[in-house]
Amino acid sequence: MPTPKLLVDRVTKTFHSDRGEFMALKDVSLEAPSKSFICLLGLSGCGKTTLLNLIAGFLEPSQGEIRVDGTPIKGASSDRGVVFQDYALFPWLTVQRNVQFGPHVSGMSQREKEAVADKYLAMVGLSEFARRYPHELSGGMKQRVAIARALANRPSIMLLDEPFGALDAMTRETMQDEFLTLSAKEPKLIIFVTHSVAEAVFLADRVIVMSSHPGRIIADVAINLQHPRDRTAPEVTAYAREIRQLIAPEIRARTSEADM
Repeated sequence: MPTPKLLVDRVTKTFHSDRGEFMALKDVSLEAPSKSFICLLGLSGCGKTTLLNLIAGFLEPSQGEIRVDGTPIKGASSDRGVVFQDYALFPWLTVQRNVQFGPHVSGMSQREKEAVADKYLAMVGLSEFARRYPHELSGGMKQRVAIARALANRPSIMLLDEPFGALDAMTRETMQDEFLTLSAKEPKLIIFVTHSVAEAVFLADRVIVMSSHPGRIIADVAINLQHPRDRTAPEVTAYAREIRQLIAPEIRARTSEADM
């Protein structure tokens, strides 16, 4: 069998503090091929972001192992591009220089950096804003810059932590459409964290449903629908209903705890 692009092998992550231990993830296993789109979905506290940070190399597993192309992850790498909800742009740099940052660190020449920035700013529709600063942009535009900056490193894996969560509903749908267009132009493995069932079903090839206390995978749902998808189509809403039923017991449990 071919080596998976990503292998998460029986990973447990425990955090230690003055208040004791907290197990964020327990015995999580996942395989993913290249050129696929996976959403990690679940309620707050189910370990989605912790798992993403482990794959990024920002954290180390307490137990188990994570491999990319058969090689254990030993820290962050430009081959794994990360996009955060809060954009994380450098406010003192122009849009162009934000996108050039990774290529600059990797030692590209000025001509190469400019070509890479021009390419990806064109892909996200922001060529005319290259000399603007982040504070001059809308939320959706800032997120486009963040995506362009991650793509400029030419990663084989993209990791996105609720990248559209802070946007209004209309802008969020526009960004979903645009991101699918981008991912079709340069296919790669995408791991996308979201709270939104509708967003997960609209975007993903697979939806990994997680539950909490501790975080674990409770379902791996293949979304067997071609793109582009109609958000209101019966087959789309059927998948969303199936996934909501998987999450419903935990919602009820949390509601009961809140009422106690």
